[in-house]
Amino acid sequence: MAQQSSTSQPTVVVTGASTGIGWGTTKILLQKGFTVFGSVRKQADADRLQAEFGSAFHPLLMDVTDAPAVREAARLVASYLGNRTLAGLVNNAGIVVAGPLLHLPAAEYRHQLEVNVIGPLTVTQAFAPLLGATSTKTARRTGQPGRIVNISSVGGKLGYPLLGPYIASKHALEGFSESLRREMLLYGIDVILIGPGSVATPIWDKAESDDFSLYAQTDYATIIEAFKRQMIDDGRKGFPPEVIGEAVHTALTTAKPRTRYAVVPQRLTNWTIPNLLPKRLVDRLIGKRFGFLPSQA
Repeated sequence: MAQQSSTSQPTVVVTGASTGIGWGTTKILLQKGFTVFGSVRKQADADRLQAEFGSAFHPLLMDVTDAPAVREAARLVASYLGNRTLAGLVNNAGIVVAGPLLHLPAAEYRHQLEVNVIGPLTVTQAFAPLLGATSTKTARRTGQPGRIVNISSVGGKLGYPLLGPYIASKHALEGFSESLRREMLLYGIDVILIGPGSVATPIWDKAESDDFSLYAQTDYATIIEAFKRQMIDDGRKGFPPEVIGEAVHTALTTAKPRTRYAVVPQRLTNWTIPNLLPKRLVDRLIGKRFGFLPSQA
């Protein structure tokens, strides 16, 4: 358990810190002089990160879908802060559920939304008072209001086939963040989105063993294999997670941050052009590339 801080070092909470973007963000923020509380789901990950990052890192054992565990984690961070404000909350924890929407089990879709949409809501509600969202009837914390950084995706703006559950969750996070940013004006708490493209993380190693046999008898079977291979190859060529960490640091510290940062490899072809082209044209380009278009089209 982290003891109450005796320094004024800014403190940030990062969810999903064990690997990938959460790990890269934690690494960069620690290098920049922050104290980081990072959420993990396994004690082994807590021990590993503690050994790797040292005394300025404090693991929080919690699953973002477990509201009592999230509230307990917020209580621990509050005890550490004393009467100071939390400098930032980074809602990063998330999962990817893939598969054709026509055949996807509804339970998998619900699980995707539970983690990627309800999770950030649960975490934000628990930690917002530490950021400075306190009633005038409540003793205010000392220090500037903190900021909330939500990790979205290029898929928060662009819809890719066979990733419908994930895309839906990130579109929802974009809307959640837009509304939350305006509601948090009341407390002076800013809300910023980071929308990464491909990031080279261990998720691509896991993706190789993902089982899509459920869809083997559907019309999507051969398309899924080609799409999976392309996504894995592109993912492994993506930015290192520390690049996203640098963007998070900018969002937390720059005087006038943007509302959204797109951090996308090969930005022109993977972000700018798809956002400028008519959607019907993008449909056909994707359809031809992966075989969604009938042969006579």
